[in-house]
Amino acid sequence: MTPLPLPEGSWWEWAVRRFDGARLLLVAGYDLSYHHGLEVELTDVSYLRCPTAFLDPVFREPTAEEAAEVVRVTGGEPSVLLAFEADGGGTGAASCLIAAEAWAVRQGRFPG
Repeated sequence: MTPLPLPEGSWWEWAVRRFDGARLLLVAGYDLSYHHGLEVELTDVSYLRCPTAFLDPVFREPTAEEAAEVVRVTGGEPSVLLAFEADGGGTGAASCLIAAEAWAVRQGRFPG
């Protein structure tokens, strides 16, 4: 499992746009007030630990402990396991983890 491959761009501000229990849509841009330039859609989400809005995420390889936590909670190993640190508005960085079966990245100009 590798960190999320993102296209070049200003992906500073992130937010959960939609989550229906299975599909998660993350949007990103330099200012989400009016539009966003990146969408990351994860499908068949089985584990989600991240704030609904966050800034400047640093995607990284998940640790062995994080992978074991997901397997313990979900009962299986996911195809996609995203790990990242981000500013979630608290006193320290939020350690985030998302497990899913597939992901897609779309770049463009999307309305807010």
